[in-house]
Amino acid sequence: MKLRARQREEPELNIINFVDVMLMLLVFFMMTTHFIQNTSLTVDLPTASVAPAPTELKGVEVTIDAQGHYYVNQQAVAGTSPDAVRAALLAAAGARRDVPIILRADARSSHQSVVTVMNVAGELGFTQLQILTTQPPAEN
Repeated sequence: MKLRARQREEPELNIINFVDVMLMLLVFFMMTTHFIQNTSLTVDLPTASVAPAPTELKGVEVTIDAQGHYYVNQQAVAGTSPDAVRAALLAAAGARRDVPIILRADARSSHQSVVTVMNVAGELGFTQLQILTTQPPAEN
């Protein structure tokens, strides 16, 4: 009986699945970085000459940037209409109306955008409104 030696098969490395996974990760990271870029807002607050009363800032924070875009608790509001602001405030506060509305409006934002937030908050039954300002620099 004549026995032949088996031929060894060369191992094959299939990288197609690896490339598919890497492309999916790339798309995932590209999409999530788009949502992360709006987390820190730079707002120049208006100045006031009276020192603010010390309070703990626990409430619904509404930020208005210089272009008039609204952010509720650092989340962008879809649109600038009063209905969009109303929906965002309801989502942030839920059924509670005893939490204060903390308004951070840029000094260059329009007066109308500030009044819109105040009007919507009043219609929804919020009774506490805090408007954040900064103190002017001390004169020497």
